Amino acid sequence: MSRGLIVKQGTEGTRIEVECEHQNGLLYVVPGEMSWVCKDDTRHAHSLAGFFKELVRLNDAEVTRLMRRWGVYFRERPLEAADAESAKPSNETKGENKGA
Repeated sequence: MSRGLIVKQGTEGTRIEVECEHQNGLLYVVPGEMSWVCKDDTRHAHSLAGFFKELVRLNDAEVTRLMRRWGVYFRERPLEAADAESAKPSNETKGENKGA
C-alpha cells in the first residue's frame, strides 16, 4: 500500500488517506456551508485552505502550540492573477464594445 497523502474523489466527497509508519488516518471533505463555490474536483483544496485560514486566525494559544508541536504551519497566499482576471467581466459585458 502507498503511504503519504492519497486523495480519492468519491460521489459524495473526497477522502484523503494520511499514512506513514507511525500514523494512519482518513480525512473526509464533503460539501459544506463555505465550500459551495468550488467544483467537486477542487472542493477538498478549497475546504482545507479555508479551514486552516480560519483556524490560524483564531489566534488561539492551544492551536498554535499543537501546530508547532507537529510542525504544521499555514500561510495564506494570494490567488493566481489568471484566476482573478477570469473573474473580471469583459469589456463587452460592461457595454463598452457597442460598435460590433
